[in-house]
Amino acid sequence: MAIPLAPGRDEPAAEHGAKYSGSDDTDLQPETKGSELLEPGRALVVSDFTTPRLNPGEKLIRLAYRMGIPSATIVAPFRKAQRTRLLAKVKPPEFGDRSAGMALRAGHFLIYGVKAPIAQMDYATGAPLTPPFERAIHGFGWMRDLAACGTVEQVANAAGRVTSGWLAANPKPARGPAWKVEHTGHRLLAWLVHAPLVLDKADDKARTQILQAISDTARWLDRNVTKADDQLGAVAGWAAITAAGLLLPDGKPRRIFGEAGLVRALGELVADDGGVLSRSPLAQMDAITVLTDLAACYEAAGRDVPEALDTMRALLVPPLLALVHSDGRLGSWQGANSVRAPRLAALIAASGVRTRPLKDVRQWGYQRIAAGKSVLQLDAAPPPLARHARWGCASTLAFELSSGDHRIIVNCGGAAVAGGQTPVRIEQGLRATAAHSTLVLDDANSTAVHIKGKLGAGVTEVEVDRRTLRRENGTATRIEASHDGYGARYGLTHRRILIMKDDGDELRGEDVLVPSGKNGKRGKIGFAIRFHIGLGIEIGLAEDRLGAGLALPDGSYWQFRVGNSNFNGEVAVEESLWVDGQGRPQPIQQLVIQGMTSRGGGRFSWLLKKTG
Repeated sequence: MAIPLAPGRDEPAAEHGAKYSGSDDTDLQPETKGSELLEPGRALVVSDFTTPRLNPGEKLIRLAYRMGIPSATIVAPFRKAQRTRLLAKVKPPEFGDRSAGMALRAGHFLIYGVKAPIAQMDYATGAPLTPPFERAIHGFGWMRDLAACGTVEQVANAAGRVTSGWLAANPKPARGPAWKVEHTGHRLLAWLVHAPLVLDKADDKARTQILQAISDTARWLDRNVTKADDQLGAVAGWAAITAAGLLLPDGKPRRIFGEAGLVRALGELVADDGGVLSRSPLAQMDAITVLTDLAACYEAAGRDVPEALDTMRALLVPPLLALVHSDGRLGSWQGANSVRAPRLAALIAASGVRTRPLKDVRQWGYQRIAAGKSVLQLDAAPPPLARHARWGCASTLAFELSSGDHRIIVNCGGAAVAGGQTPVRIEQGLRATAAHSTLVLDDANSTAVHIKGKLGAGVTEVEVDRRTLRRENGTATRIEASHDGYGARYGLTHRRILIMKDDGDELRGEDVLVPSGKNGKRGKIGFAIRFHIGLGIEIGLAEDRLGAGLALPDGSYWQFRVGNSNFNGEVAVEESLWVDGQGRPQPIQQLVIQGMTSRGGGRFSWLLKKTG
């Protein structure tokens, strides 16, 4: 039996496809119901998301440009090619990191808590940089931070200093991180959007060098954009090509070429509910950032954003909002750290999309319950396929819970920012099942975690049932989900039931292990159900070791109890860590329900309730 919603009434754990009916359930009326079987994500393009319409002449132009004929030859075959210049000045969207920008003005990079002097930075493509530094240095994302912390006059010296250093170390295209399609696309887009930072105060020689670098980079992307490592990198490359077509002379062929490639890449990056197939909120933010910068280029050029790109931008925002907690910060999923509320809010505001969090969850897979001042997030879908994963995590059926300004239950997060203050050596551990608030069998991952952010065998299907339970004294939301990640190795399916009351002050849960075959196996196996506790919360373990008290920084008090009367394990307090919004690992604690259970299955009920 599941833990009852209220004393004196038990709410039965539903079997696959079970329905609430009959006289025994007259006060439990499901508002929404029905199971959904989720499989690893696949690209589904929405019906109204199509390549911009072209007339026959424009189709011929696109074909000619794709074949390598220069823009100037296509547009004006008998005219001398125009010199490289920018046709318009872009008004940059305002969502940079002011503190990082101020650090640059003071003479050093500030990347996820690590300071690196500009004078000592090695910009060469073969320089040994950690992934966060590699993205920031070669992708020129720091230009957005500079733009957020002062006027052009105030930040031009810092921008020119870094740009000239980078160009001196990379005079022409080569192999290596600096010339990955993704980094090159972000770099070209940054140069075009934030051009005044490096052009307005530059002398003639430096100005000519920068404009020539813009032109050369655009031509390089024309030839190499199809060699991107993944679809997110391809989107950055195609968006930069499109922006160059908007802002450089004789750019119509390049723009038409870029728009077609961008629409195609977005269709392969994003599922039908608007979530990127890597299921990473940081990748979701990257896609929104690229399209927002590109929209600013369209505005500067005096052109309307194609309907397909506007549609995609509107689709991308609701899934991201679904992972925003009650404190305004991002949930720690698929390698993400807890991105700070101001940065997240600034990005959403700059996108121009006004919408609510995603409700129709499909490939994105994160269930969200907002009740009172509390928000619960549950990973109720398989991990991304290996070809889509970036910082893939074995987090199936993990959950996070926040109340007001405080996180109560968290995941460790931060694998994507390892290389700043978070050491690279623990990156793989941050992606493990044990780094998430869920059940772990035999200290094994529910999905194999490989190096370089990839995932192996494990969870292939997740079945989800969500419904609203109506009672005389209010309502509650009930989610039941199960995964097959431990089926092949241990013959057990993990099923998790979560019930949150509508006031947000009570969460009841049950973790069930069910034999996946016809017959259960003999013997016992070790299990641990982990609840990583938020930063600043004091834990007091109960004397019977079957519960604990949680004292939050705001003075509120929550009680955690194990519900099984015949439970022969114990609740323990162990050390853990949580990566904050600045990429810094913070020491926290975790509650662990642990013990041995029969290989024929088991049930473990628990309660988390606000009591003061």
